[in-house]
Amino acid sequence: MREPVELRRQRVLAAVEGRGSARVRDLAAELQVSVVTLRRDVEELTREGRLRRGHGVVHSTSPVPEQPEPHAPDGDTVAVVVPERHSYLYETLHGARTVLEEAGMRIALHIAPQVAGAELPLVERALAGGARGLLLAPRWRTPAVEEADYGWLAALDVPAVLMERRPWPGSALHALDSVCSDHWYGAHLAVEHLVGLGHRRIVFATRDDSPTARSLRAAFTQIAGAHPRLEEWAWALSSPEAGHDGPYAAHEMQDVPTLLGKLGATAAVLHSDVDALMIAQRLAESGVRVPEDCSVVAYDDVLAGLGTTPLTAVAPPKAEVGRVAAELLLRRLDGHRGAGSTVRRVELLPALRVRGSTRMTVTLSQ
Repeated sequence: MREPVELRRQRVLAAVEGRGSARVRDLAAELQVSVVTLRRDVEELTREGRLRRGHGVVHSTSPVPEQPEPHAPDGDTVAVVVPERHSYLYETLHGARTVLEEAGMRIALHIAPQVAGAELPLVERALAGGARGLLLAPRWRTPAVEEADYGWLAALDVPAVLMERRPWPGSALHALDSVCSDHWYGAHLAVEHLVGLGHRRIVFATRDDSPTARSLRAAFTQIAGAHPRLEEWAWALSSPEAGHDGPYAAHEMQDVPTLLGKLGATAAVLHSDVDALMIAQRLAESGVRVPEDCSVVAYDDVLAGLGTTPLTAVAPPKAEVGRVAAELLLRRLDGHRGAGSTVRRVELLPALRVRGSTRMTVTLSQ
């Protein structure tokens, strides 16, 4: 699947803004795109005033404090580790960056490639470089990969805060500070919106390759299974590449448009935005109109509003997660991490952005 241009440019912008400037060739290798493609993206972002070009170098146009604040001595660094090609978490990074730069902290951005265990060597490198604290969003494509990281994360001797990651109850990381979106509530918003419009048969299609995706699957299963006004529902992978931890039942791997037809469903909730936009395209190609024949709610709201039909979407507070996580980390760095310090596990509520992809059904079930 080809990455949408706007999504790729968001990654370029996030990478440059996270460090202030970068060499074009280094950035192309890091983001796994050709130098020609990257130069074209940089030219467009420069034309929009979002980046500034130099000879072989690209610079952020965002202001950077010339002098750190008094309470943050020169050289204070916070390392931020996020997965590559993850625009959702890049928005979280922007939120954290605002808070940390206002506090005079320097950010060292580390982008983890799509391989298991990629975060550990980046964290080791950051600590060797003098990082005093960590903001972390490990990819954790499967529960086994997640559990494998618990040992070294629990042994960290610097303050660390997880972003959009919530360790298993009772695990070695259960007492680690974390800031997350309440994805159960986000699923609830989507279901209640569609049920309120008269939809009684709904397909839920999510990814299954991250903690957020697995939380959403569990939430939709619980909410739909107990909802008194839903007649039929089913869950499936949002794309064949969306899950790695099966096995899955045959209907769970079925093409979503086909499953909608078999179930007689009039609505779908689709995670993530890119998968939702592609499924909406396939529905249109098969003659199913959105929203006339099928209402669609996307989950993430990074690109949902850019479709031919802008998609109604659940919008987790991505930037706010980063801001709150950075504020919590600063408290730790300022000396609030004593023996009696209270660990914080913060949940922030998503919002529903209603656009043109949902509407009332023609006939409501009694």
